[in-house]
Amino acid sequence: MPYDRATEGPSTEAQRAAGRTTDTRATEGTSAEGPLTGALPAEDFPLQFARTARFTLGAPRQFTVSPDGERILFLRTAGGRSTTSSLWLFEDGGERVLGDPRALGDDGQEVPEAERIRRERARETGRGVVGYATDAAVRTAVFALAGELWLVGTDGGAPRPLPTAGPAVDPRLSPDGTLVSYVTDGALHVVRADGTGDRPLAVPEGPEVTYGLADHVSAESIGRERSSWWAPDGSALLAVRADTSPVGHWHLADASRPERAPRTLRYPAAGTPNAELSLHLLRLDGGRTRVRLPAAADPATHPAGAWTDPAFEYVVEGGWDAAGPYATVQTRDQRTAHRLDIDPVSGGTTVTDRQHAGTWLEFLPGATALARSGAALGADVPAELDVRAVLGRAGDTVYFTASDEPTETHVWARTPGAGCRRVTDEPGVHTAAVGGDTLVVDSRTPHGHTVTVLRGGRPGGRVAVLTEQPLVSPGPVFLALGERELRTALYLPSGHREGAARLPVLVHSYAGPGVQTVVRSSVWFHAVNQWFAEQGFAVLSIDGRGTPGRGAAWRRTVHGDQLTPVLDDQVDAVRAALARYPEDLDPERVGIRGWSFGGYLAAAAVLHRPDVFHAAVAGAAPTDLALYDTHWKERYLGHPGVQPENYARCSLVAHAHRLTRPLLLVQGMLDDNVVPAHLLRFSRALLAAGRPHSVLPLPDSTHLVTEEGVADTLLRLEVDFLKKSLGV
Repeated sequence: MPYDRATEGPSTEAQRAAGRTTDTRATEGTSAEGPLTGALPAEDFPLQFARTARFTLGAPRQFTVSPDGERILFLRTAGGRSTTSSLWLFEDGGERVLGDPRALGDDGQEVPEAERIRRERARETGRGVVGYATDAAVRTAVFALAGELWLVGTDGGAPRPLPTAGPAVDPRLSPDGTLVSYVTDGALHVVRADGTGDRPLAVPEGPEVTYGLADHVSAESIGRERSSWWAPDGSALLAVRADTSPVGHWHLADASRPERAPRTLRYPAAGTPNAELSLHLLRLDGGRTRVRLPAAADPATHPAGAWTDPAFEYVVEGGWDAAGPYATVQTRDQRTAHRLDIDPVSGGTTVTDRQHAGTWLEFLPGATALARSGAALGADVPAELDVRAVLGRAGDTVYFTASDEPTETHVWARTPGAGCRRVTDEPGVHTAAVGGDTLVVDSRTPHGHTVTVLRGGRPGGRVAVLTEQPLVSPGPVFLALGERELRTALYLPSGHREGAARLPVLVHSYAGPGVQTVVRSSVWFHAVNQWFAEQGFAVLSIDGRGTPGRGAAWRRTVHGDQLTPVLDDQVDAVRAALARYPEDLDPERVGIRGWSFGGYLAAAAVLHRPDVFHAAVAGAAPTDLALYDTHWKERYLGHPGVQPENYARCSLVAHAHRLTRPLLLVQGMLDDNVVPAHLLRFSRALLAAGRPHSVLPLPDSTHLVTEEGVADTLLRLEVDFLKKSLGV
């Protein structure tokens, strides 16, 4: 059996097999307060996994490069155990802290509710500086700490607080750095950079209205976290007004604290009303103009379908550049989008691009900014490339990310007359930030995570990556299985030898839109899968139809049915792996585990294919798909009132009576993405059908479970459940 250990780390085979090691390096590692001065205590992998927040602590992120390429701003915690993120500057080959929350008196106090919601939508679990904005020259930055607004220059001065009318959320600097906008209590304010002249530009007309904050669908499903944009001359802002009063009230109670009132959510479930969005030009002189957005797509050009809704309900993006303000709006059924130029005086709009699709539209990040700059990717981009994002341009050269092999993503450059060239070479997942002739290449390869600064194409230093190395060393074998060449990763115990024993099989796939798990990269789930392998499993991870990296047609095969093709691909890959390794994989002991869409897949596997899957752990599983939000679920299944058969086919509640295998359901009870109602409705249906199952509620957890004492314990409980259920 081929068994590639190219990514092996320094720990011994015996330590890997136990999933445990002792770090005796006297000065390595960090705590929440910074570098440790003594040796780390012995701990197992699950505890390390929790304490490092999935090995994300200490990783630099959110890079901004100045237009002259001289300054690079980014966020990073002090090390692999620090949960407090600071704002950093890389300049002249070295780095220094611009904003350290601990030095500014931040003791981890509660953030404003609007900021807490913003972080949940962004899956942000850290503390301290978790977001920032700069002026156009990247000489000044602003950030918020527990609602307090701070401004700092890159010239070496200390950060200084700015007075605000209330707790500040999502501060933004004007391009010249003289003004700061922020949101408090739903009102969009502006204050001078010297701390004077605070005033509101737009005040909400009611408790369900906000200016400059993204609604649930925009942030969670569309990916538009930003809702205000400065004019280049700093004279006005383009802002989104969101009125959530039409959206249904949901109530999320903390059952472990009955003295607390339930939290009320505005959650737009599939088939129900969305927030009403509008765009407004807010001038600093007090003037205000509503943008005249088109109401609906032209029926003559709007694609037909079993369900059509041509109303423009979604604002996909907005911005303001030298050519003026602009926006992209999309119809409710996601088949038509218009890119709009906005008249900054009258608020009138002109359609500059019309997009249509028979299934749903996809929007390439950075494409609008590139088009408005007068550049283009060009027709000479190789047809086999699946372009992921446009990163920016330096002169005539456009940088973008793309995949020519699904397990890898590379940085590419396209120069007119010279065609396309690949910037990154090592197999992995790469991206970059661009400014002037500087390229900051963020690379995650099987050998680790590096951030390299290139100036004029030549090395200009590295930004330090302070993450911890997992106590297990992942050694996935990458495969292409079945007639669809399904990209699959196989993990085996480090002590396993070919033909020595048949191992129980454990599938850990996400398999849903937007996420790949079979990538040549140093990501956390490789380490988790290897740890499960060290517990005596052969672990398989499978990217099938609907996942990224293999083109739009591959992604759109799940239109109308998010279950059948997805589950069929998992079955096909498992059977192909069993056939390839008949002496090493046991077909009579196959389990499956997953979270979110992966949890949905795990539960569906034991419901519909008990002939293949013999036990499942399903975490945060959306079991009743009509309970998920409008934009995300209607994209794939249409309107539940018009196409109920799609929801009936794909939802799990109606099929609860089919369960014949052990099933553990896990749910964060404060999850406002996949709300606990999914678990409770499914469990009720299982009980009504007389189907035994296990339920593990996580009382203080949301959709992203990283807390020490929860994330680590959950891994151990999953192993125990799977071993018992599979007779290991």
